[in-house]
Amino acid sequence: MAALNDRSPAARTAFVTAYFGLLVAALALPVRAQAPDPDAQRSTASASHPAPRELVVLVHGMGRSVFSMRPLASALEAEGYDVLSFGYSSICCSIPELGAQLREAVDARMGDEITKVHFVGHSLGNILVRWVLTRDTLPPRVGRVVMLAPPNQGAEKADRFAAVAGWFLRPIDELRTDSLSTVQRLPAVNGVEIGVISARDDRTVKLTETHLDEETAHIIVGGGHTFIMRREEVFVRVSEFLRTGRFAMTDSVRSQR
Repeated sequence: MAALNDRSPAARTAFVTAYFGLLVAALALPVRAQAPDPDAQRSTASASHPAPRELVVLVHGMGRSVFSMRPLASALEAEGYDVLSFGYSSICCSIPELGAQLREAVDARMGDEITKVHFVGHSLGNILVRWVLTRDTLPPRVGRVVMLAPPNQGAEKADRFAAVAGWFLRPIDELRTDSLSTVQRLPAVNGVEIGVISARDDRTVKLTETHLDEETAHIIVGGGHTFIMRREEVFVRVSEFLRTGRFAMTDSVRSQR
């Protein structure tokens, strides 16, 4: 500033004019809009509109718990499915009562982000699924069903044990093979693709007892009734049916409609 004062009036005038000219020019430059951050936009969109998901509802068998289906749940979660493991007591309630509990659990879990709800059951769990899917009002957005060792025609074992254990395991009496049992009186499941997986060495539910008139496909895998849901091959078969509505043709396939 001292150097400026040493200059002539004409020089000082020229300097001030140039300085303010540059300042005005700088202020007149257009402000460049900052480009939006794509990641931030996606994050905001995801918060307001959750990504679409498919839900798989797992229903364990009689006398078991949700832990029996945990390996299958982990396999399905690894493939990107949401999983609801429904647990129930085998000693307190009838099939209609347990079916109503299952429907309530499904309704509570459904949200706008769920595009489809599939069901995978083991043994008695499949009969609860059939009860839910044969009511007048279906759960929204029903996808496909995979049944593991289901007593769809009732079970002769239930005939033998109903008188002995029916007071303790209440649904056993409803799984008898006679025409008046709950399982025999369930209506057909309409409009849903159903894949049945039976165990070759099942000593609880016979092969013929697993079939359902409206089944889409039926296969037999190795192993027995109790741990069929823990077999690696079953993980693969469940996944492929949920994706395609079919089982791939392999040596394990015995019948497929």
